[in-house]
Amino acid sequence: MSANHTRPGGRSAPRACPAVHLIVPIKPLHLAKSRLFSGGARHPAAHAELVAAVALDTVAAARRAEGVADVVVITSDPRLTTEFTAAGVEVLADVPAAGLNPALRHGAAELWPRVARIGALQADLPALRPDELAAALRAAGSDRSFCPDRHGTGTTLLLAEPGQPLDPRFGPGSADAHAESGAKPLLGPWDSLRCDVDTETDLAAARALGLGRRTGAVLSGGIGSNHANQHNGDTKRL
Repeated sequence: MSANHTRPGGRSAPRACPAVHLIVPIKPLHLAKSRLFSGGARHPAAHAELVAAVALDTVAAARRAEGVADVVVITSDPRLTTEFTAAGVEVLADVPAAGLNPALRHGAAELWPRVARIGALQADLPALRPDELAAALRAAGSDRSFCPDRHGTGTTLLLAEPGQPLDPRFGPGSADAHAESGAKPLLGPWDSLRCDVDTETDLAAARALGLGRRTGAVLSGGIGSNHANQHNGDTKRL
């Protein structure tokens, strides 16, 4: 689908692109980010705190980005459901419970009757800056597009064309899979959008960019292994 239409006189002009509804799927906390946990650096309770903080920071940043109409979380985790709902974020249960792509297809099917454009955003972007996400959305225009991760193999953001299915192809080699589906790569200077966190090395890279408040608090010891039941009190300001 072309991003332009023709003005009188034959000149082209950008076509208005509807704001996107982003779907953010999140596994239950005890299952999420297993590669990060396998390093053995954290107690399970502290790991769950970190995963929750990263997801909360990601969604908070996405909701502030120009061009984002709304963010919808897909999860069946009770704690995440409670926290996001309290913050005014719509949460849909992960009814398929069969992985990332089925969760995204379920969310897209639920949203399809009421939104103009759908996208998928990974939940592990603790350094995400709203202005960088907004810049990527502008670069995408109305095209089917994706943002590869910093390694160039994964995908952090996938955007459908307005009125078209999402057709998610996440998993190993998803950047190539999305390119083969006809999606254009978004390769601008938006490091925070490309910095998903799967390993301790990824987490260090995100820290260098500047972590979100909740993630920073967890890693500094403000919330973590000794505070597994303590929250930062600012959830409603997502």
